[in-house]
Amino acid sequence: MADDLRLEDCVNEVCPWSGDPVSKDSLARYRGKVVGFCNTGCRDKFEAATRAFDARIDSPIEGKE
Repeated sequence: MADDLRLEDCVNEVCPWSGDPVSKDSLARYRGKVVGFCNTGCRDKFEAATRAFDARIDSPIEGKE
């Protein structure tokens, strides 16, 4: 992930998926905050999920204006 993400800036101490401690090589930026995960697999799962949700939230709902 990006080299500018720092563990000390992380908003959480445990992985939201596993509950294990976060790892410095498994950080992501989301909505301007650094979020930590226990491994890159959990981080990648989070990034895929948030992309899907954000895309759906940002797109118009069919039949509604």
